[in-house]
Amino acid sequence: MLCYIHVPFCTRKCAYCAFASQVPRAGDMQAYVDALLQEIAIQGDRLGRRTISTLYFGGGTPSLLPAKVVEVVFRRLRRAFRIAPDAEITLEANPESVTAHHLHDLVSLGVNRVSIGLQAMDDESLGLLGRCHTARQGLAAAHNARMAGVQNLSLDLIWGRPGQRLKTWLDELRQVVSLRPEHLSCYSLTVEPGTPLETLCLARTLALPDEEEQGKMFVYGSEYLEGEGYLHYEISNFARLGFQSRHNTGYWEGRDYLGLGPSAVSTLEGRRWANPETLAAWVEAVRTDTLGQDAEPLTLEQRLTELVMLRLRTSRGLNLRGYRRLAGVSFTQQHAAKIQALSRRELIRIHGGYLRLSREGWLVADAILTNLITDG
Repeated sequence: MLCYIHVPFCTRKCAYCAFASQVPRAGDMQAYVDALLQEIAIQGDRLGRRTISTLYFGGGTPSLLPAKVVEVVFRRLRRAFRIAPDAEITLEANPESVTAHHLHDLVSLGVNRVSIGLQAMDDESLGLLGRCHTARQGLAAAHNARMAGVQNLSLDLIWGRPGQRLKTWLDELRQVVSLRPEHLSCYSLTVEPGTPLETLCLARTLALPDEEEQGKMFVYGSEYLEGEGYLHYEISNFARLGFQSRHNTGYWEGRDYLGLGPSAVSTLEGRRWANPETLAAWVEAVRTDTLGQDAEPLTLEQRLTELVMLRLRTSRGLNLRGYRRLAGVSFTQQHAAKIQALSRRELIRIHGGYLRLSREGWLVADAILTNLITDG
């Protein structure tokens, strides 16, 4: 079983962020920790000490958690569940909230993978994104992780930012690769509804790179990273051999996962539920033991849709035999005309029993996936 713990706190809200997060007020951290420990105990009783193969602290900014809090959480998790001896344990961190000492304490507790949100390598871009750190702090955070003994380091970047061009993107990648991370996540900037970034874009205060420029960033950036020895194993993710994210891979493969904390989603034994999004509502649901009461079984249609949507994001692609076992029909026969049209445009290919998107297909993956799962 995969386990995700959502930490909803940030030092401030980034301009592009649509995740459930907030600046903590007096008493919020203690209320969160108390409810999290209680939720772990509740789920442990319900699930019967299942084994956790990967544990992921996401957010928000999990690195805001003091090491003593993480230690208490680990202790409660081990009481409620079994944590596999080789479990991948990831903690997301922001540069302004990590020191070598703090990271060393986390590593000593069992954290064996750290994901640092650099997002950009110049102060102007970081300011536009509403980040709290400087480029220098980002470099220092990566250095601190190594000093703390982190041997599996992932760095996050955002491309397609206002004012960004292909050359500046490739320069950023060279700078980040020089830090020798085991893993890189490179996300296309998404302008989410209701964010400050959307307001600026609608007011034409900021202009994003055009589609052609963004296409070049994706293709040439991917080629550069592959040339540096990184496997492009999912649309937005690159890794040295053996350092692919086991947690995310398990999610893309449709494995059971338990979500803890506000807004966290769980899918276990074919049933799915979502925790309340706000801290106050989640704390109340934990107190009254009403979490998961709205759990619903996934329909066959939902399972097939997610199978296609998630597997085609990966380099391995969709196992056609596996799809047929679940659906009772052939995917290639169901969508023969669409697949033929996509193949002619070299956006999709079939090899060894798997259907995969090409790099050019990944660039327009949202449109392709919507097309494939839509009737007609």
